[in-house]
Amino acid sequence: MEFRPYYMAREWIKSGHQVTIVASAFSHLRKEAVIADRYLTEELIDGIQYIWLSTPRYEGNGARRAINIFSFVAGLALRQNRIASDKIDIVIASSTYPLDIIPAWLIAKRHNAKLIYEVHDLWPLSPIELGGMSKLHPFIMTMQCAEDFACRRAAAVVSMLPRADIHLGTRGMTEEKFHYIPNGIVIPDWRAHPAALPAQHRDVIAEQKQQGKFLIGYAGSHGTANALDDLIAAASRLTDRQITILLTGQGPDKDLLKKKAADLENVIFLPPVAKEVIPVLLDSMDALYIGWKRRPIYRFGISPNKLMDYMMAGKPVIHAVEAGNDPVADSGCGISVPPEDPEQIAAAITELMQTFPTERDAMGQRGRDYVLKHHDYKILAANFLKVMAAIGGTQQPQ
Repeated sequence: MEFRPYYMAREWIKSGHQVTIVASAFSHLRKEAVIADRYLTEELIDGIQYIWLSTPRYEGNGARRAINIFSFVAGLALRQNRIASDKIDIVIASSTYPLDIIPAWLIAKRHNAKLIYEVHDLWPLSPIELGGMSKLHPFIMTMQCAEDFACRRAAAVVSMLPRADIHLGTRGMTEEKFHYIPNGIVIPDWRAHPAALPAQHRDVIAEQKQQGKFLIGYAGSHGTANALDDLIAAASRLTDRQITILLTGQGPDKDLLKKKAADLENVIFLPPVAKEVIPVLLDSMDALYIGWKRRPIYRFGISPNKLMDYMMAGKPVIHAVEAGNDPVADSGCGISVPPEDPEQIAAAITELMQTFPTERDAMGQRGRDYVLKHHDYKILAANFLKVMAAIGGTQQPQ
């Protein structure tokens, strides 16, 4: 599922609010599709009222995904009476794409509620700059109209990207509407009794440690945007045979990455693990890697959940990035290098290996302290409530 709205809603309920989340029954973000009836299905999850709208399945980013998007938006508009039958104070449009702002505005107008536009990614700028789509493509033009509408009509704009206001200001958003609330961490999940590693992961890690290897870990999707080809290219440049890179996860590029690393003894691929296993997996590593491709879109900032996990794990981080912000550099929890530069990635790995363990521990602690201060969902949810209160939609958090 999409965890940010769930974590936010869970905290808002603790403050005495009622929350309904309306979502598509099928999304590529979920491991399993929700079984919904022909129109909609209601479900109570941890006190949150979920309404699942039936939508068609899709793969990739082709026409069928566009059909899924329009199906969800149409379902929101046509079934707004069932979706929003009680009194509503706030309506938040919070999808990757901006098109759901239209039915969200209709619902807000019907109930005299305040409208908030929450920005995950900058659409349609992302498919233009990352996917190479034309500004004149009908889909892009539709999304641009929706983004412009959101910037003008929303009472507030909440963004996970710290510098998104630079772009949104050119689309009609006034400066006072903008609020930066990044992604975060659920602290109790990291303090709970950790789940056990799967046998395959446990055995591989134990064998590597027995051989005295310095372990560089990566956990997450294996896609082009994750820059794992640069990490594998860096592995081929490492001269120290005591370094091993462990890649845990799944994704469309995994088979190709395996082929690229076929002749490298210092790269090991492992299957993905459940979310609750991530803390113990990361704790088993000596350092962690996260990388990006060099893309203009990142000038507006980044807010990856993976990096929050890495920093909360208290391990030094190698960050290959060129963006409008860099939490690794800001916190001093690791080494930041330019993206798409295997030589510098390899140099950073070697530098961390040669760093005294006490200093690596200090780096890790700085990362954890930074997350606790800036990325605790309890704090982020309270900040979001303050935005709602500022526009007159609800009371200050209790």
